[in-house]
Amino acid sequence: MGKRVLVTGIQGFTGQYMAAELTAHGYEVFGLGSQPSATVNYRQVDLLDAEAVRRTVAEIQPEVVIHLAALAFVGHGDANAFYQVNLIGTRNLLEAVAASGKVPDCVLLASSANVYGNASAGVLSESTIPAPANDYAVSKLAMEYMASLWFERLPLVIARPFNYTGVGQTENFLLPKIVSHFRRKAARIELGNLDVWRDFSDVRAVVRAYRGLIEARPCGQTFNVCSGRTHSLREVLEMCTEITGHQLQIEVNPAFVRASEVKTLCGDASRLRSVLGDWQTPPLVDTLRWMLAGEQ
Repeated sequence: MGKRVLVTGIQGFTGQYMAAELTAHGYEVFGLGSQPSATVNYRQVDLLDAEAVRRTVAEIQPEVVIHLAALAFVGHGDANAFYQVNLIGTRNLLEAVAASGKVPDCVLLASSANVYGNASAGVLSESTIPAPANDYAVSKLAMEYMASLWFERLPLVIARPFNYTGVGQTENFLLPKIVSHFRRKAARIELGNLDVWRDFSDVRAVVRAYRGLIEARPCGQTFNVCSGRTHSLREVLEMCTEITGHQLQIEVNPAFVRASEVKTLCGDASRLRSVLGDWQTPPLVDTLRWMLAGEQ
């Protein structure tokens, strides 16, 4: 058997792809999540239950930990929940790993490019000063600062993924919402600001980057995971129209325009590529084709 990897949030969108990527490369995958499941090597544990987390990590004795569990939908109504899950939950996990009697080879923490906030000048590198613009982003930056207190005790690597998508992502997120409307040939769609520019990656490339990082183990460092290219929602709609031949009527709903909306997010993946070599994510049009076909 390969190395034992503990993936938190394994039932989530990214977690399922992460588990498949690791399994395909010979790892023995254990999962943690908040919902019940009969999957082999899965444990239902609430990250806010510090004692249960400690017991579970001590039992599994993972050689690698990939921490994906998080509250990620920026429009989520309860601001406190971001801090409880993303900050306190992560702290409980690190405490449990440190107390498990076995120091893993690598602990990867998934943060978010949202920590950069509205910094839209040029491309954002890891040295860009964070300026989080919503509670989700603040909770992720707080998690990074908290994690830095553990750098001497645990082999931590922090990933800051920019937007990414793929088959199976919920329609709370914009691209799956748009794709779903095209797939069912809806007559119209309500969206917010069409002129937000985002750096989109493919979830399959993101989990490949995470696997590359746990294998390279550049401990104590932070990495952007991004394509380095931006597309506006307007362009996304045009690509979907071209792929499907279906024309949607677009209505801008002011209720969907967030006051703290980050207008442009474009990442610089140079540091990631300096460690992983020629890591690439497919062009967005290819990811959209895959999503519009709908097969995993």
